[in-house]
Amino acid sequence: MDLLRMALATTRRRAGLMFVMATLAFLAGRSVLADSARTQHAIAMHGQPALAPGFDHLPYADPAAPKGGRITFGIQGTFDSLNPLVVLGVAPDAVPKYVQQSLLYRSADEPFTAYGLLASKVELDADRTKLAFEIDPRATFSDGKSVTAEDVLFTVEMLKTKGKPFHRSSLARITKASAPSPRRVEFELGDGSNRELPLVIGSLPIFAKHATDAERFSETSFKPALGSGPYVVSEIRPGESLTLKRRKDFWAEDLPVMRGLFNSDEIRYDFYRDSNALFEAFKAGLYDVRLEGDPTRWMTGYDIPAVHDGRIVRHTLHFNTPKGMTGLVFNTRRPVFADIRVREALGLLFDFEWVNRNLFHGVYHRAGSFFSGSELSALGIPADEREKKLLAAFPGAVREDIFTGAWRPAESDGSGRDREQARKALDLLQAAGYALQDGVLRNARAEPFSFEITVTSRPQERLALNYAQSLARLGITANVRLIDDVQYWRRLSAFDFDMIQWTWPASASPGNEQIGRWGAANAERKGSLNYAGVKSPAVDTVLQSLLAAREREDFVASVRALDRLLISGFYVVPLYYLPDTWLALSRGVVMAGRQPAYFLSNETLARLPAGPAPAN
Repeated sequence: MDLLRMALATTRRRAGLMFVMATLAFLAGRSVLADSARTQHAIAMHGQPALAPGFDHLPYADPAAPKGGRITFGIQGTFDSLNPLVVLGVAPDAVPKYVQQSLLYRSADEPFTAYGLLASKVELDADRTKLAFEIDPRATFSDGKSVTAEDVLFTVEMLKTKGKPFHRSSLARITKASAPSPRRVEFELGDGSNRELPLVIGSLPIFAKHATDAERFSETSFKPALGSGPYVVSEIRPGESLTLKRRKDFWAEDLPVMRGLFNSDEIRYDFYRDSNALFEAFKAGLYDVRLEGDPTRWMTGYDIPAVHDGRIVRHTLHFNTPKGMTGLVFNTRRPVFADIRVREALGLLFDFEWVNRNLFHGVYHRAGSFFSGSELSALGIPADEREKKLLAAFPGAVREDIFTGAWRPAESDGSGRDREQARKALDLLQAAGYALQDGVLRNARAEPFSFEITVTSRPQERLALNYAQSLARLGITANVRLIDDVQYWRRLSAFDFDMIQWTWPASASPGNEQIGRWGAANAERKGSLNYAGVKSPAVDTVLQSLLAAREREDFVASVRALDRLLISGFYVVPLYYLPDTWLALSRGVVMAGRQPAYFLSNETLARLPAGPAPAN
């Protein structure tokens, strides 16, 4: 019996020792995990978040701002869907912006930093290979059901397989996704070379798995997604208007990132077929907020009683964001634009000086860079050692004058008939195999040089017609075709055009969206923004270096190298940009707090309840 007791005691000691050892091993594993994936309240693309844990509100939000009233936005065009995340259809941004929410919320006061929203905590290792989110236990959809890790996994998988090309290519880099608990979701991100990927995942609008038909997700639909955001869709008039109403049970009302934002009780989108109707509606007080991009209208169109008596208030705002590129885009899939010498020649024939003075009151600056007005622009700056190292494997990909910073967009004498620029253009065209015959430019097969410029508004049409006149001087026929908004977007999605006018906006932290615009994999992928059809190994390599950059200096060098490659490819006829933002508001609309540093936040705009609501 004593021997039996001794044996049992020995067994218990051994079991206890094994338990202790297992516990220590487990804790050691947790310690390693904690070291490799640091818990934090936000993710910054470079550097550290500006706001410390426990911050009260975003710097440009006013927690004391009054709530109530209705604000109305005017949109040119129409819509045939409420889901802008699918390839087909034309949809406003209302649902993912106001109805749905993401794990993180991007601050408009920093280049690229996102703070916890649906996610109360974030874990991310230094190499950005492992990412985890803890979902706030208070987070609920508008039907009262909790937001769970399964909803996040469902969203990621659905957008990876059925979403727009941007989401498909970005989310394909996720090597593993799991939900170890109902409120925790974990991702493995391969080798971590795409350092923006954690922010991309954090910015996805989260769909409710129990209320979303994944099989029909890619179809156009007027059924709004069930969301966890501050608003629900209350009324839909297909193609005409969309109305949102505030949730009385919004779960995140007092979160720091939400405090002082989304102050209107009701938000309405009204749609107008053309730009003139849109402006006339604003003058009549039918909607409240107008971002003005037409210099002629800004200079002369607001000399109206509504401005004089204060019913419309105008603001000139400045943001630190790069100004991006507005240009006439060559579809290089078309044989007529396949030769780079042809594209360069056609760029020489755009008379910016004449156009700016005679059509736009001289307010525009000439575009030449895809990141104008910022340190990311390569225009006028010689390549540094970092850029040289990046581009060393691609000799000739960047022209020498662009490499040294000597190149500038063509500058005319402003006469509208600059002979010197015309001569340079003709020399390039002749080198590409074209010749003038009886006033018509023809190729070696005697085919006339002609193409179509597709436009969707009267201001675009006016500019295109002026450009067509300049081209006609060299025997080139450019037919300008104005089409409706729905047809325009469908043709763009299928790359069914010769030339369009397009604007690629730029952020202070360019990232994955640049792959969608310039990556070779997206050149033939319908619905992508690679409208020019860029297929360049050098561009693809630099895009990867841009995403992998850890230090700001390496990031800037990568963006400048990309800028030089795009300029050297002559994929667009660079047009112009405005150095400031013009904003017109109807009386009663307030901008809570100060303006953010990098972009206008519509979430701070609200119409005071005491102000008269626009007419229906």
